[in-house]
Amino acid sequence: MTQPTDIRHTALELAAAGVPVLPLRRGKRPFDNCPNCSGSACGDRPHMKAAGPCHCPRPCHAWAAATTDPAVLSSPAWVSAWRAAVAVAYHPAGAGVTVVDLDNAAAVTWARENLPTTRTVQTTRGEHWIYRGTMQSANKVRPGMDIKSRMTYARWLGSGTGTMTDLPSAVRALIGREETTPGRGGVVSSAPERATWDHTVATGCRHTERYVLTGLERGLAMVRSCTESGAGSKAYGVASFLATQHTDCPGPCGLDTLGRQIVEAAVSVGVPEPYAQRAVTRGLHGAGRAA
Repeated sequence: MTQPTDIRHTALELAAAGVPVLPLRRGKRPFDNCPNCSGSACGDRPHMKAAGPCHCPRPCHAWAAATTDPAVLSSPAWVSAWRAAVAVAYHPAGAGVTVVDLDNAAAVTWARENLPTTRTVQTTRGEHWIYRGTMQSANKVRPGMDIKSRMTYARWLGSGTGTMTDLPSAVRALIGREETTPGRGGVVSSAPERATWDHTVATGCRHTERYVLTGLERGLAMVRSCTESGAGSKAYGVASFLATQHTDCPGPCGLDTLGRQIVEAAVSVGVPEPYAQRAVTRGLHGAGRAA
């Protein structure tokens, strides 16, 4: 069995398990865009940050090309790429996970002292710690540490060992700190302003902060669980349900902020942002209150 065949076989097995995959060329990089997609001339794919009409049959647009469709993975354009590929990559958020990429021994030591244990994959220089749940991606959140989840890719290095645990607040806090640092660069498609609900945006809400945030987290988890289909409809349902809880409040209740967080969750599993925004807006307004 040749190496390209091994790589393609691995990709098909991962896709069958619901992990969106793509080929990597020499240098462990995605393949270059074709002439029609170069420079985003195609308008980009529907689930990219700048949602567009591109449905190119080639593995263009890096992470955005990742797929679980065996027909695409075995199509002529992709077979040609598999022949030249040196590795398989996957879209972590598309699989519902976040990868904490620890690039050296010092970073691994820090993680062992500060982060909850989870499934671990050995890499050439360090480890990948894989958590259940998605978030924004960012590079260099600490020395030797990157976070790979939404709108990026990670190299497949095996299933690893240990039990996967839920994405902890300690990891989310790393990117929050990085996003507030001006001039850092290196943030992979991070939102210009993070939506966070608390009583400062809900001065007329009669509910406790714990009550609202518990309901929100449950709703976001439901949206993120729809990794194959239905995330848009689920986002509508969650928005409608959460808004209903506030129909007797004098307001404002900060539902626009809750809505932005629901949109972010839907986008993280591949829903085009305009579609997610429309679904969430209908859900909030349908309940009779959107303040």
